[in-house]
This record gives sequence, C-alpha cells and structure tokens, in this order.
Amino acid sequence: MAELSPQARERLADVVELQPTKNGELMDRWGVESGSEVHSYLESALGDYYYRDDDSLIRATDDAAELVDVEPGVSGGEDGTPDAVVVPKLAARVFGVLVGPDERSESVVSVLHSLRETYDVDPSTDEVREALNALRRKGVVESVQRVVPTYRRTVEREAVDVTVSD
Repeated sequence: MAELSPQARERLADVVELQPTKNGELMDRWGVESGSEVHSYLESALGDYYYRDDDSLIRATDDAAELVDVEPGVSGGEDGTPDAVVVPKLAARVFGVLVGPDERSESVVSVLHSLRETYDVDPSTDEVREALNALRRKGVVESVQRVVPTYRRTVEREAVDVTVSD
C-alpha cells in the first residue's frame, strides 16, 4: 500500500467518519464539482482503502480506519468529544434513554427496561449490551464497573447529533 499524502489521509478520514456514504456526500465535504471527481479520486488515491458494499455505498476498509485513527461514524467537537455519531436504530434508542453524565450509571437490564417502557421494543440483553459498547467505543457512553458493568452517557443528550444508519 502506497504512502498517502496529507490530503489523501484527510479525505480517507472523511470516508471512515461518514461511512456508509455516497459520492454526493463526499463531493460536498471535499468541495469538488462532481460525483465522478469523487470516484476518480477514490480510485486513484484511496483504491486500497475503500470499497462499495452491496448497496453501492462507500465504506472504508479496516486498515483505513486504523491508518487514520478515526472511529467510523463519529465526528468530533473542538474539545475532542464527539458532536455527531452514526449508529444503528437500537443504539440511538439506547442513547436516548441512558442516564446522563452526572447521574448514577445503570445496568444493561435497567437500560433494557427503559427501552421497553419508552419504545415498546424487546431487544435481548446481549443486543442492548452490544449497543452500549458500540456507543462506548464512539466516546459518548462510559462503562463504570460496580458489581456488574454499568453505563451512562459521557455527554449531554443535546450535545450530540445521533443519526441512524439502518
């Protein structure tokens, strides 16, 4: 794999952050004139680091995410705290019901009960745990070890724009 220029690294970080994405979204982000310019750039400069999924959406390879050290689906605010995340529907709902940063952290089962009451859904505890851990990896939830792992948001709900990827 070839060494990337600073511009290529920055654009690769955009692909990682925005994935799954489309030519038009990258066109806007990069300030280029057409989707074909985006396609040409992807092929010529980032060919080893991206692919198109079954829906023709642009995604970064695992190597790309490591290379640019950007968490997929996360964009950061000025203080390093994420100000936007892209997550599946369940994770968005978990973020919506989870206690805030100044409150006592809660267990997976507690979050599950909140989901049931708020959204009339019944995911498994494993699905809730996976959603919590995905949000933790994105930096908007923290885990606090008590008798069992517990969770709370690291940011106020209004401080993060949560977009559903499903």
